[in-house]
Amino acid sequence: MADGEAWRPLADRMAIGDCLARLARGEDRRDAALIRACFWPDATVDYGIFAGDFDAYLAWVVPGSDAIAVTQHILGQSLIQIDGDVAKIETHVSAYHRIDAGEGARDMWLGGRYLDAMARRTGVWRIAKRTMLYDWCQDAGAAADWSQGLMGMPFSAPHFTGRVAGDFSDMFFAQAD
Repeated sequence: MADGEAWRPLADRMAIGDCLARLARGEDRRDAALIRACFWPDATVDYGIFAGDFDAYLAWVVPGSDAIAVTQHILGQSLIQIDGDVAKIETHVSAYHRIDAGEGARDMWLGGRYLDAMARRTGVWRIAKRTMLYDWCQDAGAAADWSQGLMGMPFSAPHFTGRVAGDFSDMFFAQAD
């Protein structure tokens, strides 16, 4: 590797990590454009409860189930193995889901790992194949109603909760400094 290319492995790892973080943000907000930017059009996914090509996956995850009002994917460590323009990545994930299957909202947590085969094409890293492995799942029971505040204290404005539509962080990033 030439001296000028010594930074390439670090830049690749950062680009891969950024792609994974953008995907988690896109899934939590059901943002089709953000999700699309993280996968190659010929990508495949297998979540155990859904398997298919990228277009079918995108149609499944956006707009998502009405029964799942809120999700939050918290990414942990990633093991990244890069070989030229391809990489294999294992990323730990803890995911929260507020689910209402007709019996009232429940808070569910799951833990697992994403196995991503990524490819760099035209200088851009994206997912070519994703497989989800599940390590644990926990039903936390009936969901608390935090829509109006927390611990008996009201919110000072309505933008503090929710992410599926009208997420306040979208405005935050769009604002000029």
